Amino acid sequence: MARVRKQRILHKGMGPKEMQTAIAKFVEEIDAEKAWRLTVEELSSTRSTAQNSFLWGVCYPAILEGGADALQGWQATDLHEFFLGEMWGWETVEGFGRKRMRPVRRSSTMTKTEFADYISFIEQRALDMGIVIPEPLSIGD
Repeated sequence: MARVRKQRILHKGMGPKEMQTAIAKFVEEIDAEKAWRLTVEELSSTRSTAQNSFLWGVCYPAILEGGADALQGWQATDLHEFFLGEMWGWETVEGFGRKRMRPVRRSSTMTKTEFADYISFIEQRALDMGIVIPEPLSIGD
């Protein structure tokens, strides 16, 4: 059976009374015969398509090209895993009798600001290797 998920967005500028009314209406609509988990979290938009395109279409190709022999055999997906782990940290996971490291955080959940910081981190690491990544006109949109 499909899991039922309901959500409501409380828009910026709503007063406390408006929020209470919206929340009360939301609660009235759910099935009282089932158990529910209610979570309130700040709404933020995730990375933009332009940011993601810049990362995969400009940053990673520039690093692979500039890294030449030092990155022989690496692909953009390898760079992505590496930089995610270097910026956000690593965790060790076990499976099939082996241990491996994976990044604690993925880029798909980053806000636009976090993603911009991530790109800046990558650009600095590339500069440390002597690789200059060409700047776009704008990647924040």
